[in-house]
Parts: sequence; C-alpha cells; structure tokens
Amino acid sequence: MPHLTSTTTDTASTGLGVGLGIPGYAHPLVAPAEWGALTRPGTPVHWAVLNVSDGPGTLPDPHCLEATGRLRTAGVRVLGHLDVTQGARPFGEVISDAHRYLDWYRVDGFLLDRCPTDRVALPEIHRVITTLRALLGHGHIVLGHGTHPYPGYAENADQLVTFSGSWNDYRWSQVAEWTAEYPPERFCHFVHGVPRGHLEEALRIARWQGAGTIWFTDRTARGGCSDPWETMPGYWDDIVSRLGTGVSE
Repeated sequence: MPHLTSTTTDTASTGLGVGLGIPGYAHPLVAPAEWGALTRPGTPVHWAVLNVSDGPGTLPDPHCLEATGRLRTAGVRVLGHLDVTQGARPFGEVISDAHRYLDWYRVDGFLLDRCPTDRVALPEIHRVITTLRALLGHGHIVLGHGTHPYPGYAENADQLVTFSGSWNDYRWSQVAEWTAEYPPERFCHFVHGVPRGHLEEALRIARWQGAGTIWFTDRTARGGCSDPWETMPGYWDDIVSRLGTGVSE
C-alpha cells in the first residue's frame, strides 16, 4: 500500500480544507495573469512565494512591489524565497537576503528552498530559523526539503515540504510514519506533470498522506520549460473549484 492513512490525522475530519501554496511564479511582468488570479475572492491560497532573481535581487523591483501589494491587500501571505543550498550557503548571505525581502517587500515569512534533511544539519537550520523569526516577529517559515526529513525539523518550522517532484513518483510515494503525529496543515506537497484526468486521484493522495497545502500542475520540466512552477496549471479553474471556497491565510 503506497499511502499511510492515519486514524488520528485526517484532513476531512479536522474541518481544515486543503489549500494552495504557490512555490514561485515567474516574474510578475512575465506572468501577470498568474499573479492576478491569486487575488480573486474565494481562491484558497495559503501563501505565495516571491522569487525575484534567485532571491530578492539587488534593487527593489517595482513590478514585484505592485504584485505583493495586491496580494497583501487580498489577505494572501507572501513568502520570500531563500536558497539554503542543502545547508552549504553561508549564514550571513541567507540573513542578508532576508533583510532585503523584509525591507523592500514586507514579506510575511520565508520558504527555505533546498533545505537539508539530515540530523547533522538541523542545528544550523535552527539557527537560521531563530534569526528569521526574530526579524519577522514570528512570521511563517516553510522548509523546502522536497522529501521527508529527520523528524526534528518539524519542531522548528510551521510547514515542511515533504514531497516535490513528478506525478509518476508521487502516485507511488509513501509517507513517513512519524508525520501522523502532526496535523495536515504542517505539510506541503508540490507535484508537476499531473494530468487533468488524474487530478482527483492526486488530491486523494494528498489527503491520505496528510498534506494540507498543495501545488499540483500539469506543467513539466520538458518541452523547453525549465521550471514547471513558473506558470499556473492548465486546469487552474478546475483545481480551485475542487478545493472550494477557502479563506486565504
């Protein structure tokens, strides 16, 4: 059986609906429709990641300022993208990027992309998170592992990305047993290459595995698309209607 169904942690029984986490659309000048769609009333967006240029960039970007301002007005949480490079990136560089995100875009938290998963790297990630929370006055921290990490990471962040990959891998994936000790809102799944005809199956897997925040797209890394997260899925309206009217956090 590829999925773990917990008797104590069930999205349907908690009353909390599955919502969307946007891993990082293309620049607002390139993808204005994508950014605009996130502000429509009733769209169940938990948060959206701003990645200006592999981070905050070197100067405030007026297009990004406008896009994040509209999201904030709509009540959508904006997270800055911080690449921690599997724990190899210097602490000072990460925090410097965080300062720029806060000073320029007033972000509500951060996604720590390419976050390590092993126990030995946990103290340094804890140090980064502690510093970020001090800058934010708490804020929202998501760790972008892409797979199940050492369980101790769950005690340090608000959410963990425990799957990031293709539909072919996701449909046969297994959830770590320790995740059953936490509610679904603690976990995120990002899946690309999900065909329209398998969207309901993908949503069932997310619920069975206890993921409260998801991003499913039919885009892939093939066909000249280097990043399948940069644009909205072809079935955007369908996935929004399936998730139902939600309250953006």
